Amino acid sequence: MFETASRHPLLRPNIWGPSSSNRFWTRNTHNTSLSRFAKMHFPTQIAGKPVGPVGYGMMGITYWNPMPFEDAEKPLKAALDNGANLWNGGTLYGPPDRHSLHLVKHYFAAHPSDASKVVLSVKGCYDAMTQTANNRPEQIRAEVDRCLSILDGCKTIDLFQCARQSPDTPVEQQTRTLAALIKEGKIGSYGLSECSPETIRRAHAVHPVGAVEIELSVFSRHVLAPGGVRDTCRELGIPVVAYSPLDRGWLTGQIRKPEDVPAHVRVFPRFQSPAFEQNVKLAEAVAAVAERRGDTSAQVALAWVRAQGALPIPGATSVEKILDNTKFITLTQPELEELQVAIDKTEIVGERFPEVYWSGLNL
Repeated sequence: MFETASRHPLLRPNIWGPSSSNRFWTRNTHNTSLSRFAKMHFPTQIAGKPVGPVGYGMMGITYWNPMPFEDAEKPLKAALDNGANLWNGGTLYGPPDRHSLHLVKHYFAAHPSDASKVVLSVKGCYDAMTQTANNRPEQIRAEVDRCLSILDGCKTIDLFQCARQSPDTPVEQQTRTLAALIKEGKIGSYGLSECSPETIRRAHAVHPVGAVEIELSVFSRHVLAPGGVRDTCRELGIPVVAYSPLDRGWLTGQIRKPEDVPAHVRVFPRFQSPAFEQNVKLAEAVAAVAERRGDTSAQVALAWVRAQGALPIPGATSVEKILDNTKFITLTQPELEELQVAIDKTEIVGERFPEVYWSGLNL
């Protein structure tokens, strides 16, 4: 028996009131990787603040096809008004003078009363052009100070993450720097992104990790392996945040043939022939469940991610897609079983990133 959506702190009246004392909302779901009848949790708090059952990834607004900030106010407002109050941005999402932090500053200048409603997660210390991380203490401090200078007091940084692990900087040193910034009041908490279970344990031993952001979708399930990232976070009580929960559009129901793949996504191996013809079968299985329910593929895909104990943060630039993504549904046990059958019989072909990105993954 599933608990009702009204149990979620951001899906009940007075959602911006005092936060619940419960860190996670517990509900009976279907753990498709470990125990098929395990009791799972997905985060309802990040950095000690309540978050809705879906977050909002900001990358698309300033990176792939940058929007005028005036136009970007509409999707941001729609996300917040529909419970997606965890906003996930980064200094790497756009040029130095026009990335997520500049957008956030613009938005809260126009909507100052919304600042206290948003839980802001910021990734930094990463050069998107060279695909290199720099997590040295002086770089982390400089990056946080730049972010605070851009925000200019309009919003606090609730969670700061080094976007990737830097091989030349031990995570213990990185964590001590972030812990000092927390103590100084410059950031509320810190997180890890694209990291290994060992890295999580090492960081957590220095200072409690506020969240771990990883790629998780029906297509990308590596973090669900026994003893992997998801298990480690459950053991340590760390919220898991899932980026690319719709696998760059695969799970929206809008990609049915190679010609449907957006130009900037075609570099990803899974979208290239002959991998496409194999991988589309899993997207079709998700679509079949969605059609039978009267929901969309995206809604089913996001519900599957929540059933694995993670908070999905899909990105979208249109209000219509945001409204679609923020409609809260839960999947029944038979539906999760059906999806697991499709997962088991559909071998995903191709890596989740082009080779140029590999050096920064799973460190």
